[in-house]
Amino acid sequence: MTVLGAVALPRIPPEHLAAVGDAAEESGLEELWLWEDCFWGGGVAAAATVLARTERVRVGIGVMPVPLRNVALTAMEVASLLRLHPGRFLPGFGHGVQEWMAQVGAGVESPMTLLREQLGALRGLLSGRTVTTAGRYVQLDKVALDWPPTVPAPMLAAASGPRTLRLSGELADGTILTSRTAPDGVRAARALIDEGRAEAGRTEPHRVIVYLAAATGPDADRRLAAKAEQNGFQEGAGIAGGPDSIADTVRRYAAAGADTVVLEPADDDPNPVEFVRFVGEKVRPLLG
Repeated sequence: MTVLGAVALPRIPPEHLAAVGDAAEESGLEELWLWEDCFWGGGVAAAATVLARTERVRVGIGVMPVPLRNVALTAMEVASLLRLHPGRFLPGFGHGVQEWMAQVGAGVESPMTLLREQLGALRGLLSGRTVTTAGRYVQLDKVALDWPPTVPAPMLAAASGPRTLRLSGELADGTILTSRTAPDGVRAARALIDEGRAEAGRTEPHRVIVYLAAATGPDADRRLAAKAEQNGFQEGAGIAGGPDSIADTVRRYAAAGADTVVLEPADDDPNPVEFVRFVGEKVRPLLG
């Protein structure tokens, strides 16, 4: 069965996160996804707030930009949340928006090399191993976590281009696709991910998570069109309408290879908390 989630856009003030978490928990939503976009708020602090407030819903960060973070600090924070909330935290990692990374002095010449090095070091640290590495960007000298996760740590990577999709298949346990992606784009991404998995000899399941822009309520078509134009959607991406049409679209994405569909509200959605509740109460029951 397809997992259904919702995005709480970072435009929500941090003091409203409690209400967002309550809506996700009470509505039966399976997953709530948070973003670490510059310069709205920190993803780890936001996820920790929601996780501490709830008991059931899984919380993902999609994603933490690796140029912003020392890999040891990332491992420490992720391990803490995985121990505090076993099975409920889904950490995602990605290149970040390069313009923002340059703006804070964190831009790198080779984002692919940085992501590869960070994912490799993170896997070792979160597995409880002692890691020594001297990469182009990541240098660790006999580093090990005193409190590694007590359950296997999922490692998710955001990807859109062919090289990053193959890298995600090689090194990550799941791939996060943006809301620009149409069902045909999910199929194409799956093929590239599988190429990376085959080259690395990986046979375990690989979860594909895709954001789906969903506008509902008054003027939904206009708001979705504005988001699509601003973000350069593939043809067929996004949906405007009520619960039935949204559920039908979720099924199309699932048929294309998405294991998890995360509904993303329009940027000008009038009530982000009620959007989360709408997804859990109105859309989720239609998917069986």
